[in-house]
Parts: sequence; C-alpha cells; structure tokens
Amino acid sequence: MTDVIDELHRRGLIAQSTDEAALREHLAEGSVAFYCGVDPTAPSLHVGHLVQYMVMRALQRAGHQPVVLVGGATGLIGDPRPTAERQLNDPEVVAGWVASIRSQVAPLLELPAETDGLKGPIYVDNLDWTGQLSAIDFLRDVGKHFRVSQMLAKEAVSARLNSEAGISYTEFSYQILQANDFRELHQRHGVTLQTGGSDQWGNLTAGIDLVRRTGGAKVHALSTPLVTKSDGTKFGKTEGGAVWLDPSLTSPYAFFQFWLNADDADARAWLPLYSERPAEEVAALIAESVERPAARAAQRALAEELTLLVHGPEQLRQAEAAGRALFGREDLASLDAGTLTAALQEAGSITVDGELPTVAQLLQQTGLVSSLSEARRTVKEGGAYVNNERVTDGDLVPGEDAWLPGGWLVLRRGRRSIAGVRRGA
Repeated sequence: MTDVIDELHRRGLIAQSTDEAALREHLAEGSVAFYCGVDPTAPSLHVGHLVQYMVMRALQRAGHQPVVLVGGATGLIGDPRPTAERQLNDPEVVAGWVASIRSQVAPLLELPAETDGLKGPIYVDNLDWTGQLSAIDFLRDVGKHFRVSQMLAKEAVSARLNSEAGISYTEFSYQILQANDFRELHQRHGVTLQTGGSDQWGNLTAGIDLVRRTGGAKVHALSTPLVTKSDGTKFGKTEGGAVWLDPSLTSPYAFFQFWLNADDADARAWLPLYSERPAEEVAALIAESVERPAARAAQRALAEELTLLVHGPEQLRQAEAAGRALFGREDLASLDAGTLTAALQEAGSITVDGELPTVAQLLQQTGLVSSLSEARRTVKEGGAYVNNERVTDGDLVPGEDAWLPGGWLVLRRGRRSIAGVRRGA
C-alpha cells in the first residue's frame, strides 16, 4: 500500500503536521492508535465534519486503530469562537447529542464482518474521565503544566481578548480539557496521534506538550485544511442552513443535491478531499469536468460516493431516482413519500386548502409563471406538465387520482422548472 502520509498529501488533506519524518517512521512500525474528537454543539454533524472522517478512514485502511471521541465534557464548555461566547447547553441535551452523533459516525468507520486485518472504531466520551476530576485535582494534576503566556497566544483566545466580548475563564480553560483528552487516551488506549482541523492546531499541540510533560512520551498531530467555497461563502451552507448528516435535518435527497449542485471549481477542489477513488480516476473526473462542465462528472461522483457513505445504498438509489422521476425520466410512483416530500420541498412547493385551483392557477401560484395569461400560453405551447403528463387544458382541476403519496402533485414547466403542490385540509 502507498504510504498513508503520501496519500493524505496527494488528496490535500494535510495542512500541518508535527515532525512529519518521525510520524512516517512511527506509522510504518505497525498499527498506531489515533483519535479525532468532535464536540456535540448540535444534534448532528454537518458536511464540514466529513473531512476529518476521510482522514480517519485513510488511516484505518492503512491498518491503524481509530478512536472516536465525542466530547460530552468539552461539549458542555465549548471551544472559543473568534467573535462571541458560546451558549451553554443543559447536560441532558448534550448527552442526547453525544448519542446522536455517535450513531452518525458508525457508518463512516465501522467495518463489514468479513473485513480482514482492519480495526473497527473505539468510541470514547471525555466526560468519563473529566467528570471524575475535582477542581483541586484538575488544577494540581493538569493545570500546573500549562503556561498562561502560551495559552494567551492561541489564535482563538487572542482574537477574543482583543474583541469587545472578551473571554470567560470557562472558555479559556477549554484547551486544557482537550489537551488532557490526549493524555488520557494515550494512557488508556495507547493513542499516539491526534488529527483535527487546522483551526484546532493550538489545542492539538497543547495535547502533545501535556503528554510529554506528564509521561515523557513522543506523540504526534496532523491537521486538515479549512475547506472553503470558491465564492468565499461558508462551506456546507445552503439557503436553508447547514447541510447535516442526520437525515431528519437534511434529507438524503437534499444531501445528494448539495454535492450535485456544487460550482464547477468547488467540485474539482473538493473531489480529491472527499473521494476515495484511485488517483487516476479522480484526475480523469477533474479533466472531464474541465472539458465538459455540463456533464457535471465531478459533482455526480461526489454526490454518489458521499450519499452512499453517509446514508447507504437504498437512500442513494432513492435520491437518484427522485432526480430522474421529477424530470420525467422515471416513474414518480417509484418514489416513497419521504423522498418525494424532500425532493419537492427542496425544489419549492406550496400547500393548497379548500377548493382546488386549476392547473393554470397552480402554475402561477407556484411561481413557475408570472401570470394566468402566461400559464395558459405555456399550456397551449405544450410546456406544462402535471406528474410528468403533458397538460392540454389550463382550466383542468386535478382529480383525486392525480395525487401522489404524501398528498403531492408535481408541476413542471418545460424541461427543468419544477414545483410541488401539497394538498392541505
């Protein structure tokens, strides 16, 4: 197998590392336990977190032992943001989010039963050891190893100190808690490598320093680059908000569409980060994206690969089928009510109550046309469809048998303009 560090560099997944030559030697000696942590600051991970798990999967495929930390303790505190204090959530809420996030990580790292030689994930919660610490023990055994001058130099802390908001001691102490996680995992599971985002570099190196000070061991860290969009907007955001991994917050169809609708430049930049295809195949997809951008080869590769990874084969099939069915290339009856609902909410929809409008009125109400006269002209020219059937009479009122599962009609103008109509009370 190619050296895993070479693979991570080839994919653009390494921003910083501590003593890379020593890390290569360490990884070559045999199976290494490594960890990445995430704080439960919401009920779900979002697509921005996925880059960390792509690193973990690469290390896992190289024979190393992944340790997944969901921070039930650090989630109660919150990593300092550059601009304002985080809201503190109730312990019961955070505990629920820990369980939810752990279930989302499972399909990313757990292995089929027939997998030989690779190691499944170990799940840990830092509340298990942090919750047992008294304030005196924390200050004597952990806090004494930290120098305030070094803590003040951390980027997020420095930014907050120079802002109007300032920083509380609670958030200031976060880096000590995260550093102690590395020490505990080194002692409990032999962890010698921590991975994380480049914005966590100060916390990663604090952990290395604490392990060295308290036990003399040499451990390592590497960080991933900040993933951005080419237009400067935040990665993983849409008009509807964050793109979550939880299917109840972002449907598999909307998740699929997020990648499929990516800008060409973004898709080409993201493909090496998120695709586990061979390097030659990734290069060919990028070349095709440059030569034939309308084919959206890079976008479709991302959408297919990541929807399969996060949501599984059946949800990928439904997401692909929904795209084909909405535009008349597959039977709408093949979609379940949940997928159809998600697809039409993503496309834009209205709810009608009481007496049902005509097709012409529905075309106007959904915004597919600007006026009733334009609606009738669209029908007359053969450009109006209900459930993929061409409409020839604009005054037609859809019958009872026209409503699809979930109480939907699919309106289409021309080849690509879609809207949903949901029947109310």
